[in-house]
Amino acid sequence: MEIKEIVLQIYRLPEASLANLLSLMKQRSYKKGHLLFEEGRVEKKLYLIKSGLVRAYAEKENGQVTFWFGWEGCVVLSMASYVLAQPGYESIELLEDSELYEVDIQALRALYADDAYLANWGRKLAELELIKTEKRLIAMQCKTAQERYLDLLKEHPFLLFRVQLGHIASYLGMSQVSLSRIRAEIK
Repeated sequence: MEIKEIVLQIYRLPEASLANLLSLMKQRSYKKGHLLFEEGRVEKKLYLIKSGLVRAYAEKENGQVTFWFGWEGCVVLSMASYVLAQPGYESIELLEDSELYEVDIQALRALYADDAYLANWGRKLAELELIKTEKRLIAMQCKTAQERYLDLLKEHPFLLFRVQLGHIASYLGMSQVSLSRIRAEIK
């Protein structure tokens, strides 16, 4: 996706504000396996995905727990770092070679202070991320494993072709054996 399209899907901006925001963005290329963010660090950048796929995960005693995927058009950020300038609880790994637009959060905050349109863009970004998180939390608390899998099939079927089943199982809150059983039942 092109940068203007990604930015404007969050919130419409006047041309001058859009130009100021775009002036902060640097295109970056990273290889599959690159660790974009590390748990416990204050992240000073956020990214918008032009092409590629990422996952957010946390390290636990029994391994990694995947709790988010990002793909073309998604924003990649640590909310704790973005909102509070505190260390993030997540690590973010590239699952494919990726083209990203990088934004320095400090420079972005300076734009927010000078431009109400951009401040509203930043507010809308946080609101949209909150809604995604809320939807995910409700699904994990209120839906069965099979319902969560069916939702994934309906909303993001491309993930099944681009992500290892172990990561998908973790994301859905189940073992890989349970995911295989559910997939067999559905076929």
